[in-house]
Amino acid sequence: MVEKIAHWLTRKPKLVALVAVLLLIPSALGYVATRVNYDILSYLPEDLPSSQGEKLLEDPFHMAATSMLVVDGMPAGYSNQLLNEIKKVPGVSNALWLSNLVGIQIPTEMIPVSFRDIFFSGSATMMIVQYDYPGASDETMDAIDQVRALCNETCFLAGFSVVVRDTCAIMDKELPIFVSLAVVLALAVMLLTLESFALPLVFLSGIGMAIVYNFGTNIILGEISYITKAIAAVLQLGVTMDYSIFLYHRYMEERKHYEDVRDAMAQAIVAAFRSLSGSSATTIAGFLALCFMQMTLGKNIGLVMAKGVVLGIATVIFVLPALVLVFDKQIVRFAHRPYLPSMHKINAFVIRHRRVFAVLMLLCVPPAWYSQKHTEMYYKLDESLPRDLPSIISNEKLKNDFDMAVSHFILLRDDLTPAQMSDIENRMEEVPGVTSVLSYHKMLGTGIPDFFVPEEVRDILKQGGYQMMMVNSNREPATDAVAEQLEQMQAILDDHDPNAMITGEGAMYRDLIETMNVDIMVTNVISVAAIFVIIALVFKSISIPAVLVATIELAIMINQGMSYFTGAQVCFIAPCIISCIQLGATVDYAILMTSRFQDELRAGKDRLEAIQIAADSSDASIITSALVLFSATLGVSFVSSIDLIGAICTMLARGALISALVSIFFMPAVLCVCEPVFRKTSLYWRKNPPAKRENKEQPAAASVP
Repeated sequence: MVEKIAHWLTRKPKLVALVAVLLLIPSALGYVATRVNYDILSYLPEDLPSSQGEKLLEDPFHMAATSMLVVDGMPAGYSNQLLNEIKKVPGVSNALWLSNLVGIQIPTEMIPVSFRDIFFSGSATMMIVQYDYPGASDETMDAIDQVRALCNETCFLAGFSVVVRDTCAIMDKELPIFVSLAVVLALAVMLLTLESFALPLVFLSGIGMAIVYNFGTNIILGEISYITKAIAAVLQLGVTMDYSIFLYHRYMEERKHYEDVRDAMAQAIVAAFRSLSGSSATTIAGFLALCFMQMTLGKNIGLVMAKGVVLGIATVIFVLPALVLVFDKQIVRFAHRPYLPSMHKINAFVIRHRRVFAVLMLLCVPPAWYSQKHTEMYYKLDESLPRDLPSIISNEKLKNDFDMAVSHFILLRDDLTPAQMSDIENRMEEVPGVTSVLSYHKMLGTGIPDFFVPEEVRDILKQGGYQMMMVNSNREPATDAVAEQLEQMQAILDDHDPNAMITGEGAMYRDLIETMNVDIMVTNVISVAAIFVIIALVFKSISIPAVLVATIELAIMINQGMSYFTGAQVCFIAPCIISCIQLGATVDYAILMTSRFQDELRAGKDRLEAIQIAADSSDASIITSALVLFSATLGVSFVSSIDLIGAICTMLARGALISALVSIFFMPAVLCVCEPVFRKTSLYWRKNPPAKRENKEQPAAASVP
C-alpha cells in the first residue's frame, strides 16, 4: 500500500504541491478562528474549591471577573460620573463605589470608618468593577479596553484580568517576531550544515506548511493557551526538522541505485515511512505525557505538539518529496560541502578513554540531581511580565495606597445569623495580613437600614442563597504567607459554614502550587515509562532503554539544575514541559547512535570499531538537529518580554545543546562499556532476527544471474 502511494506521489509532484498549498487556505481560516486563552488559572481542575467558587461568582453573582480602579487626586464628582459611565460599558455587570452606598454629598470624615478604609487612601479612592464574563474572555478584554478609554492619566485599573489583557497585547505584538526570528536562525544553521543552499528553503517550506496545518486544526480543540501559541511553532520547527533531513539523505542514497529520480524518491518515501513512524513515537510519547497533568494546560500543550509531530511526519512523507522533485535542479545547482568539522578524532579520544568518560558521567549525577531538586520556582504569573506594563503599575499602586496585594472572595450561605456573621468578620479582621473586610452584614452594621441598601449593591453581595464576603490582604499571592492566611480563614469558616468556599487569585494560586507539585512527578514518571517501553520494543532489550533514558535524563537534570547555579527562578510550568519535551525530542540522538552501533555489530565489526563508525556517522545528524532546535528556540528567549515564555525557550535551547553534548561525549563511552550487558539482556543484539535475515538473502539471491 505504501509503495503504491509513494509511486503515485512521485509521478504527480506538481499536483501534490498544489494540493498542499490549497490546504493552507482552510488551515489559515482555522487558525484565525481558534481562540487563545490567556488565563492560566482557568486550567485548574474543576473539582477544586477555588474553581467551584469561581463558577458561583459567574452565576448567580455575575462576577466572573473583578478589577479595582484607583482614581488619584480627582474630585468626587469626577469619580461619580466615571462610575456611571463604566456601568454602561458592555460586559460590565456592575461597579461599586461609595456613591452607591451613601452618596457623594456626605463629607469624607463623616463616612463610617469601615467604608472609608476600604474606599479611600490619602488623595486616592477605589472603585470595584465587575464583569459579566470570565476574566480572559474576549468580552471582558473588550470591556477592559473601553473602561481604560474612559479614564484619564490619574486612573489605574488593577486586577488579574487587567494583567491578562496586557499579556494578550504583548503576545499579539511579539509572536510574528518569534516565528520570523526562529525561521531566520534555523535557516542560517541549515545553510551551514546541509548539502545545498536551496535545500533549507525547501525544508522550511514543508515544515511551514505543517505548522500552518497544525495551527489550523487547533480549532477542533476549541482554544489553545497563549503558552502553546508562543512555543508550538518554533518547537515544531526544531523537533520535526530531523524528519526532513532523514528523508533527503535516504533519497540521495537511493539515487545511486536508480536512473529515474522519481523511483529513488518513491523508495526513500517507503523507507522514511517505516523509520519515522517508529522513531517519532518517543517524541509523541513525550508530548502526550503532558496530557496526564491534572492542570489541563498540559493537555492543551501536549495535544497540540503531538498533533504537530504527526502532521510533520505526514508532510514529510506526502508533501516534501514533491517539493524536492519540483526543485531538484535548484538543489543540485546550489550544492556545497557541509561546513561541519569532522568529529573522528574527538570520538576516537572518547572511545579510547571510554571508562573515564563513563565514570565521569556517573560523577555528574549527584550535583545534577541536587541542583535540579533545589531550583526555585515561581508561580505568580505577573512576575514574568515587564514592570512598566500599565496593569503592573496599577497593581503596585493598589498595593502601596490601599495595602491590597490580593483580594479573597468568600461565598457563604445567606441564612447565617447576624451573630455568626459578626464573629466571622471580627475574626477575619484579626488574621495577620488582612487589611479590610467587606460584606452585606458589615454594611448593615454601620447603621444603614436593610431597605436603604440599593438593590444593585445588594445584588453584588447576595444572590441565589449565597452571600459574598470580600477580604483584602497585603500578602502577596502564590506565597507561603497567603497559603497560611487561607488556612486560618478556612478554619474560621468551618466553625459556622463548613461548605463555604474561598476563591480569587490567592486561593487559585495556592491550588495551582499543590496541583503542579503532583503534576511534575506524574508527567516525569509517565514520560520515562512510555519512552522506556518504546525503546525496549524497538531494540527488544531491557538494558538498552535503561541506559538511553538514564543518559538523556542526566542531560535534563543538568539543564534544569543550571538555573540553581545561576540563581534564576523558573516558572512552575517549565519543569513539566522541559522534562517531557527534552526527553522525547532528544532521546532520538541516543537511539540514532545505538541503532548504527547495532548495525555495525551485526555486520561483524568488533565493538570498538562499531562504536567509532556509529559515532562518526551520527554526530553530523545530532549536531544539525540540536543546532536547529537551539536556534529556533533561542531567538524567542532574546525577543520575548514575557519571562515565562523566554525562560521556557531558553531551557529548551540549552537542553538541545546539553543533550547533544551528552550524546557525543558520554553516549559512545557508555554504549561501548555496556555492550557486554546488552548482549546478554537483548534479543538478537548482534544477529538479525530470522525474518530479517531471510528478507536480506532473497534480494541477494535474485541478483545472481
